[in-house]
Amino acid sequence: MPLLDVRDVTVRFAGLTALDGVGFAVAPGTVHAVIGPNGAGKSTFFNVLSGVYKATSGSVRLDGAELTALPPHRVAALGVARTFQNIALSRHLPVVDNLMLGRHRLTRAGFVSSGLRLPHARREWARHLDRVTEIAGFVGLGDRLGTPVGLLPYGVQKRVELARALCMEPRLLLLDEPVAGMNGGERLDMAELIVAVRESLGISVLLVEHDMGMVMRLADRVTVLDFGRRIADGTPEEVQRDPHVVRAYLGTSPDQEDM
Repeated sequence: MPLLDVRDVTVRFAGLTALDGVGFAVAPGTVHAVIGPNGAGKSTFFNVLSGVYKATSGSVRLDGAELTALPPHRVAALGVARTFQNIALSRHLPVVDNLMLGRHRLTRAGFVSSGLRLPHARREWARHLDRVTEIAGFVGLGDRLGTPVGLLPYGVQKRVELARALCMEPRLLLLDEPVAGMNGGERLDMAELIVAVRESLGISVLLVEHDMGMVMRLADRVTVLDFGRRIADGTPEEVQRDPHVVRAYLGTSPDQEDM
């Protein structure tokens, strides 16, 4: 049974079809990439998965639970966490406070008990802090917990955002262009971290990325979108050879190139 099962998802905005009958499955413990040219519908698809947009029709199921009608906080409660194409962190807060925000869905103490620092609220906060510290060490931020996020280099801020998503203890991690804007060294470090998330934590990863080299190295399977439709789905090697993919990216087919 797939962890994520997407069937015939269509999204329309005032007559504009952003996604047209898209479907694929993400197996547990895998890295699955969604790629395509600009305007292919990748961001719209991520917004449907995370509950920001509602699908016009179709079904998205996480381990059998229907997601398509749920608001973002209920999608997150089922075990879906995401990062964003543009960094969405509190720049003036230290790293530790940004990561603690990821523990919000797991917090049981109420506003009053937390504000009054009642014993059970303090104990819960200490447990969350221990877990945040552990995750920070896992992603290489152990020595940056007290640093305001705005003072960190761009590549490190992207790690903070990934760590915050991990603090939600997800089953499925959505990564929206995780290496966008990074230099070569930062891209390599992030690729190694994504592999570690899958292998060490057992978390399934669904990523949108324009770095084709990274996609082909990391992904177990690749789904290709073009103008809102799925045009290919398979292993990286299969997708690279697919004439529909070549046409979408280069504007020509292999047969035409030989003419």
